[in-house]
Amino acid sequence: MTAPQRIVLFDFDGTLTRRDSLFPFLRFALGTPRFVAALPGCLPTLAGFARGRIANQVAKEAVLQRMIGGASLDDLQARGHAFADRVLDRLLRPAGMERLQHHQAAGDTCVLVSASLDLWLQPWAERHGLADVICSRLAVDEHGRVSGHLDGTNCQGAAKPAAIASWLGRFDPHTPVDLYAAYGDSAGDEPMLQMVTTGYRLRGGRFEPIQTDTHKA
Repeated sequence: MTAPQRIVLFDFDGTLTRRDSLFPFLRFALGTPRFVAALPGCLPTLAGFARGRIANQVAKEAVLQRMIGGASLDDLQARGHAFADRVLDRLLRPAGMERLQHHQAAGDTCVLVSASLDLWLQPWAERHGLADVICSRLAVDEHGRVSGHLDGTNCQGAAKPAAIASWLGRFDPHTPVDLYAAYGDSAGDEPMLQMVTTGYRLRGGRFEPIQTDTHKA
């Protein structure tokens, strides 16, 4: 009997990094003067999101529209590769990277599951040996330009299990898989953590197993 393929899921922002990566990318991609000039126009949206009046995806798309709406996808991808190569490793959380490297050494299939964009996650994941990336992606028009809208749902909170299930659908149905572990840092990761045999949430700088009564039966 074939042993199941062990799959380990990792959130990115706050789990493998010490902070969110969207605004550092936008600052890198636009340059500081343009980023600072565009930021005040985003503040009402960000304030509404912080108060719970604006949904996560609505707020994210509003910021992206203001910051990069109309930009060429090819240009953004090039900037995403450069950001992954030159900036992201400075933001990494040692405790998260230790867990990733532990599972990679054990031969587990490690996958990023993140609300951040593939522009920088894909090249970073390839460089660090992850098997795949499940994440948010930008919608692109027929001219290869982005509006700031996402292509589908923001891969956050309850959307993560649906995205993971869709990804699992690519496997040969005769290939046994084991959703072995998952790592996250926030309440938005709980739906993903509950999908696996053992979910770990960052608390006090350490990854601790979530309570067993939060796991699915």
